[in-house]
Amino acid sequence: MDRAIAVINAGSSSLKFSLFASLAERPLVHGKLEELGRAPRLKVQAGDGRVLAESSWPEGQRMSHADGLARVLALMPQWLQGHTLGAVGHRIVHGGVAHHRPVRLDETVLRELDALVPLAPLHQPHNLAPVRALMALQPDLPQVGCFDTAFHHGQPELAQRFALPRRYHDAGVRRYGFHGLSYEYVASRLPALDERAAQGRTVVLHLGNGASMCAMQAGRSVASTMGFTALDGLPMGTRCGSIDAGVLLWLMDEQGMGAREIERLLYQESGLLGVSGLSSDMRALLASDHPAAQEAVALYVYRIGQELGALAATLGGLDAIVFTAGIGENAAAIRERVIAGAGWLGARLDASANAAAAGGDHGAATRLHAADSAVSVWVVPTNEEWMIARHTAALMGL
Repeated sequence: MDRAIAVINAGSSSLKFSLFASLAERPLVHGKLEELGRAPRLKVQAGDGRVLAESSWPEGQRMSHADGLARVLALMPQWLQGHTLGAVGHRIVHGGVAHHRPVRLDETVLRELDALVPLAPLHQPHNLAPVRALMALQPDLPQVGCFDTAFHHGQPELAQRFALPRRYHDAGVRRYGFHGLSYEYVASRLPALDERAAQGRTVVLHLGNGASMCAMQAGRSVASTMGFTALDGLPMGTRCGSIDAGVLLWLMDEQGMGAREIERLLYQESGLLGVSGLSSDMRALLASDHPAAQEAVALYVYRIGQELGALAATLGGLDAIVFTAGIGENAAAIRERVIAGAGWLGARLDASANAAAAGGDHGAATRLHAADSAVSVWVVPTNEEWMIARHTAALMGL
């Protein structure tokens, strides 16, 4: 009987899951259990989009990740379509210095990953919660961790350094980069789309609620906008992105803020939400005529332009720009403004192609550049779940 692989991506109040068989990029099923802490609801769809299950629970009925995972596992046999579950792959945001390739998860590894929670407080605890829950529910089922930092591990030493005393670098204070599973997937797609982009100097823009950019040379990461934590670089939905460290000292000294208050400010109250005062959702901001919403969008595009110039300088030129993730795949207005600002790099957009392009089935890619563009421009919908499934299958020999 063929083996299937489950992929789990856990957030603070959600549990996303997919089932893959034969490593086809389209899953057998995918689903999401969300609002775990308030009014849980579950939706499961087949790979072709058909709704297979929908459930909801009353307001105030709290559900832990372990409770949610138990419910999903109880329903899973009906979705396996004759396959048996062979392993589970997990997205884990931070692998630190030690973990830069997929690894089978056990208690020793989990203790090492627990130590990285301060570097990814919004993600790491929730990534690890279903691992422990599944160990208790099905202790003999193999589990594999795949890390968002791993793709960037081979960056040049200088790209990883902060200008701090060497002892801090040696202790692990360095630029790690994130969204690596997304970048790895895009890099795997480029050879079939654009050989120049695959072999040359390419900047990929992963623009979602979390946002970053990665400079690639021949499909390998050489620099990223995110650094020690997933807080660095571009403004995001609720995260501030790059900030002068002196601002943090001012917040402590002049505003009397403690570490946890500053953490909440930088991670949950800033970014598009903080600037606009309205929403962290780019769709809502683009639809609004409120000046603060327009300023938030303008700042977002401005910072992308700054980082694009820096990454192009790092690469010594630019051959291709690739958009991916929720905003990158669906917000034509953002792509238009970014490429307009990149005219000095020789980028030219085909307006009709850009207007028509939208995120769809995994694997669908769209060429956006005009015939006279010196830089190729693409939308490549990301598929981090399939990347995790592929790594899990390879590690477990499935």
